[in-house]
Amino acid sequence: MKLAVHSASFTTESILNPRYTGYGDNLSPALSWSPVPGARSYAIIVEDPDARAASPRVHWLMWNIPAQVTSLPEGVPRQARLRNPPGALQGKNSRGSIGYAGPQPPVGSPPHHYHFQVFALNALLILPGGSDREQLLDAMKGHVLAKGYLIGQFAQR
Repeated sequence: MKLAVHSASFTTESILNPRYTGYGDNLSPALSWSPVPGARSYAIIVEDPDARAASPRVHWLMWNIPAQVTSLPEGVPRQARLRNPPGALQGKNSRGSIGYAGPQPPVGSPPHHYHFQVFALNALLILPGGSDREQLLDAMKGHVLAKGYLIGQFAQR
């Protein structure tokens, strides 16, 4: 099953406003998604597959977003455990910090594509805040009901 992902901050395949990048305010963009019947929670993974690395560069990990929550505002705080949405947890990005790390591709490189992925899960995950991508993916195995994504682009000229 697929879920629709949208943003008031950008449209799919559009260039991200610098305010959502490491060259600007480094704010997480607003996201919303369609509810999925039977979902107990949602998870978000934001990755840059264009980065020169063995695996995608991770820009944001969040999980245990309550099932009744289908949107996030701009500028989610960089904390392992969030008060809003209640119970949501964030993990480590590729920079080693907790929460959102905005795109910061090398100056002059072609536009990178940032995949804002939302997963509907049939469970709350038993995974501590501050976990990494591999730990999150392992915890999600067998629990994904639906997935959707939105792609934004950015290049620093």
